[in-house]
Amino acid sequence: MRAAEKWLEEARKDLGGEAFNSSLISSYLAMFHSARAILFFDGFREKGHYCIARYLGEKYAKKELLETKWIELLDYYRDMRHNDQYSTSFFATEKEAKKALKSAQGFVETMRKLLERLSLQ
Repeated sequence: MRAAEKWLEEARKDLGGEAFNSSLISSYLAMFHSARAILFFDGFREKGHYCIARYLGEKYAKKELLETKWIELLDYYRDMRHNDQYSTSFFATEKEAKKALKSAQGFVETMRKLLERLSLQ
């Protein structure tokens, strides 16, 4: 979860510096690393960005331990990150970067709470 917190801080700094594409990627990476923490807790390593959302869906959403909206959000920002990195015509707006950061903050907090619940079992 430390990596997720560092990426959230990076996203905040990027947003403040009007580096909106960087902020969007940093927000996604905060989500990615917080989700990875769940996989690591379960004894798994991801084989790709796509696989993490599928794992969370199978392992936690189907058991109603995680709302599907969080998986959909992770997928949405995974696609945004892909567009940001590989499209020559994608440029994140300030509004998109702010929304990504807010989403990432909620996602990271949700993963933290899930990890806490799992640790108590």
